[in-house]
Amino acid sequence: MSASPRQLTIGVIGAGRVGAVLGAALARAGHRVVAAAGVSAAAKDRIDSLLPGTDVRPAHEVARAATDLLLIAVPDDSLGAVVAGLASTGVLRPGQVVAHTSGAHGLDVLAPAVAVGARPLALHPAMTFTGTADDLTRLPGISYGVTAPTPLRPFAVRLVADLGGVPEWVAEPDRPLYHAALAHGANHLVTLVNEAADRLRDAGVSQPEKVLGPLLRAALENALRLGDAALTGPVSRGDAGTIARHLDRLAVTAPESVPGYLALARRTADRAIAAGRLRPSDAESLLGVLADRNRQVAA
Repeated sequence: MSASPRQLTIGVIGAGRVGAVLGAALARAGHRVVAAAGVSAAAKDRIDSLLPGTDVRPAHEVARAATDLLLIAVPDDSLGAVVAGLASTGVLRPGQVVAHTSGAHGLDVLAPAVAVGARPLALHPAMTFTGTADDLTRLPGISYGVTAPTPLRPFAVRLVADLGGVPEWVAEPDRPLYHAALAHGANHLVTLVNEAADRLRDAGVSQPEKVLGPLLRAALENALRLGDAALTGPVSRGDAGTIARHLDRLAVTAPESVPGYLALARRTADRAIAAGRLRPSDAESLLGVLADRNRQVAA
């Protein structure tokens, strides 16, 4: 196979939220998605809606049909077993690119495929997916965490370009850190927003999304643009009394929220001090409150 064929023959194993959408994007770019594997009813529905006309086959048949590119989009903890199983059955071939979409894994997990002559590629889209056609509108301009052998880099660049994205080269040892950063930022953001919405409901606000929407959008935009200089609020001012009152009420209304609030408040204080937003002398009372409450929670 040449480094940049005009049209790729592709198979997708794992027609979940990510695999079906990336397969659809590659089909829109002019490639042939000839087969897809999906066991659940939801996966089969995604294949029908996003990859119409694509054959639904068992994983080993998909791997055999994907003469140019096999895209494996399965959960992180299943990836190693899937790759090893395919390699052991003889369905992978020399020169075939075997790519996975896991953020946490790099090339090591593809070692069984490499042992039978396949070429490995880690290709993780830095985006959250719903598994619907709406996702296709979000793909242009997003970043992909890519780990690839040097000879395969031109192919990876072309593939990401066909997806409308931008490659970010991530070294093999840095894949867990890369993925931790994205999970911390995106997944924990969802938890944080929903926690804030729940506490607003507890305070009698019937539509918390209307309160939070403008505030959180502005905070996100400012944080991305200004970094720690975007920080505002009682922690950045060292308002120990305000934080103490927050914790008192949370302990009564939503005690399950207290540990998370404490952890984030302490980390916010640390960053505010390091950035010069909060003087250490002004932080003493605040840090004392946080330490006392941490001891209470631990007890």
